[in-house]
Amino acid sequence: MTEQKWTTVVKSSNSAFDMDIKGLKNCKDLIMLFVRRTFVAKYKQTILGPAWAIIQPFFTTVVYSVFFGNIAGLGASGVPNFIFYLSGTIVWTLFANCLTETSHTFTANSAILGKVYFPRLVMPISTAISQFIGFFIQFAFMLCFLVYYLITDVGLKPNIFILMFPLVLFQLAVLGMGFGIMISALTTKYRDLAMVVSFGVSLWSYCSPVAYDMFSRSQLAPGSIFYNIYMLNPVTPAINLFRYGFLGTGEVDWLFYGISWATTAIVAVIGALMFSKSEKTFMDTV
Repeated sequence: MTEQKWTTVVKSSNSAFDMDIKGLKNCKDLIMLFVRRTFVAKYKQTILGPAWAIIQPFFTTVVYSVFFGNIAGLGASGVPNFIFYLSGTIVWTLFANCLTETSHTFTANSAILGKVYFPRLVMPISTAISQFIGFFIQFAFMLCFLVYYLITDVGLKPNIFILMFPLVLFQLAVLGMGFGIMISALTTKYRDLAMVVSFGVSLWSYCSPVAYDMFSRSQLAPGSIFYNIYMLNPVTPAINLFRYGFLGTGEVDWLFYGISWATTAIVAVIGALMFSKSEKTFMDTV
């Protein structure tokens, strides 16, 4: 009798880190299918469709410019408030969407995950990748204003740090996905977390330099205790680097940027461990 050679073996493992990386590499087509499904489903049965990707940050930027920039006087110094707030808003939106959307991985996809086997990390990865489609629509929108302000010569000074733009996006996506899969692992048992995710992300945005220029605030002067605490927020150095590269405003603190990356790596590893543990039993509790 000839021995059968299997191409795929599905087996149980009690190891702390069991992510089926090899299987994940073989699921590139499946990831792209889920990316398409996520993006299409988001704008399905809407009149304006993907235009919402521009409308939302545009009106958010207008509100920030009027209330925070003009009325409260928290805008940037040396650059137009609109491009300052728009740049921060689209970067923050990428991070926030990666976090909130991946936090529903198990509960939103339980019907699929309970029927067929595939590496479970396919779901959060495809969800995070799908957020880049909306981001690049918003980014193209920002570039239009950037070109306009450069032509009118209003003080923008793009520099070589623009080249770190892909690294900033990758970090924010990994950070958001890391926190998201941590929450998704916990919400299989504790549904209360799903109720506070959006609220918590909104509060987090006010602890990040999205609605105001931290470098124009005397309370956040480099070297102060508030500055150090504020910069420990892993999103803050990434947003500062993005703005510094494209607008030439603010500064980059490389020490805290390194700490931000270390935090991102730790969150990603912890999230992967929690996800690996939860995926074995989530169908019993979801």
